[in-house]
Amino acid sequence: MRESLGTILTAMVTPFDERLAVDHGRLAALAAYLLDHGSDGLVVAGTTGESPTLTDDEKTAMFRTVVQAVGGGAPVIAGTGSNDTAHSVELTKAAERCGVDAVLVVTPYYNKPPDRGLLAHFRAVAAATSLPVIVYNIPGRCVVNLSPEVLAELAAVDNIVAVKQANPDLNETRRLRELCDLAVYAGNDDMLFDVLAMGGAGGICVASHVVGPRFAEMVRLVRAGDLAAARALDESLRELYRTLFITSSPIPVKAALNLLGQDVGGLRLPLLSATEEETAAVSAELHRLGLLS
Repeated sequence: MRESLGTILTAMVTPFDERLAVDHGRLAALAAYLLDHGSDGLVVAGTTGESPTLTDDEKTAMFRTVVQAVGGGAPVIAGTGSNDTAHSVELTKAAERCGVDAVLVVTPYYNKPPDRGLLAHFRAVAAATSLPVIVYNIPGRCVVNLSPEVLAELAAVDNIVAVKQANPDLNETRRLRELCDLAVYAGNDDMLFDVLAMGGAGGICVASHVVGPRFAEMVRLVRAGDLAAARALDESLRELYRTLFITSSPIPVKAALNLLGQDVGGLRLPLLSATEEETAAVSAELHRLGLLS
């Protein structure tokens, strides 16, 4: 496996103020909080960060804020992918100038490129930067899937170092690990234990906003060879994983953070803040886990 960028990487929410402008003070504070609570690194302006509603200028300003807040103490990974290769290339170049440590590049969505188009897309982005590139495979949002064979071809590119695998078919992940040494990060929280158990790099997570220390403990247990205890810990968090996706993410995780006193504000349309029923479900789960008194 290639050099890791950390094990528990949190796909950060984007804090907004009352006018739904990016709140850079809260962003820096959230970065520090996450690194103090189990995260090894941070992903900025990913799906959980509401990237579709952020401008490029907002994204680059966020990259600079988090880089400065972290001060070199942990990897900062910039979400720079889109369904327009030229746009992805330019945003990746801009992110590199901001001092980030790597980029996360999502599979092009909506335009449904064939495999040869996917290969050309990721090769073009990787060629535009000296940074490590994490490919983000999420067929549930993007429709197209990066097969293990296509990912293995991308692994031949020197600076394509990892995949965020949000395809829940674990057989595809096992096949990928047979084909190449691309580092594999679980792209869904409920895949984290399985990916760790098969020797993967870790996870790019949402629930780590609220249970980062428990994820760090899961990593420790797996690496110590205590798979039974790690599996039991994972099972104890299964209801949280479900609750944080009772509606479109990041609606529930923003509700959770606000309940926990980490003020991250609301969401930009077309997403909306959690309903009373959704907030109650999130609150009940936080109480069950002992996170709220």
